[in-house]
Amino acid sequence: MLKHHSGYQTMLQKDKISFGLTVPMENYDQNPPQMVDQVYKAQQAEQLGFQCLWFQDVLLEDPTFEDPATGQIFDSLIYLTYLASQTTSIHLGTAALVMPLRHPLRTAKEVASIERLFPERLMLGISSGDRRKDFEGLNIPIMERGEWFREAFHFFEDALYHEFPQLKSSFGTLNKSNVVPKPSNRIPTFMTGYCQQTLDWIAKYGDGWMFYPQRPEQQKQTIQQFQNKVKEHHGDVFRPFFMPLPLELTEDPSTEPQKIPAGYRVGRKGLIDLLEQYRSIGVNHLMFGLSKNKRPVGEIMQELGEEVIPFFS
Repeated sequence: MLKHHSGYQTMLQKDKISFGLTVPMENYDQNPPQMVDQVYKAQQAEQLGFQCLWFQDVLLEDPTFEDPATGQIFDSLIYLTYLASQTTSIHLGTAALVMPLRHPLRTAKEVASIERLFPERLMLGISSGDRRKDFEGLNIPIMERGEWFREAFHFFEDALYHEFPQLKSSFGTLNKSNVVPKPSNRIPTFMTGYCQQTLDWIAKYGDGWMFYPQRPEQQKQTIQQFQNKVKEHHGDVFRPFFMPLPLELTEDPSTEPQKIPAGYRVGRKGLIDLLEQYRSIGVNHLMFGLSKNKRPVGEIMQELGEEVIPFFS
């Protein structure tokens, strides 16, 4: 399905692992990020061999959610497009676009426009969402988000990839009308978490799966379950697995791995060993979150790009 998509083929390969960064690339921890030097860091990431920058889709500030970045402050698709225009080859991904909170027809036009303007660089992660304040603000029932997600996804896919489709749903009607532009190729679309669906549904409709960080032994079981379902629905095909990882990289390269919330504090040597474990169990792309580092993020990026990424190339 995506065998002619050069971006997908470059970034995602069976038995291999590539690396991305979550935006903002900034030391902010519990304070709101300043969103400075992001263009420079995006260009730096591209030069260092990172494959993708990842953007969250968050509408409202919610102090109870403990996310001072509120995604990355700016709207994900707008900011993604801005950084795409300042770089040349690095992929731009959503992790993840909240389908129930965006009208699928507008989403189709927006992502098709991005795809045509920046061919084969968009990696579309989608989710059902979990930010209660965003749902309240848009008057969308959060407890019905699974049904909303499912309906939005099918409306989005039909409108995006078919010429003059006959569509009727609670989102609206298409009758002798058509979304333009059409993407020149299928946009790789990855499910995030369970999206309030079953694993069967995820394996059937997703071009890949993004799941939450787990220790290698736990993640191995999750990946195997996913791949078994993919095989049931599609036969012996490749569907990539993605995982975010909060990382505190110490100056001492010999620091042994220590657990932090959802991630690790570790030196470079231990990190390479850890990443090899994740690669060997089937993680195909890993998104580093660097916001809690005490060292400057640019310095961490440099070390990862010069000393870690080449090991897996």
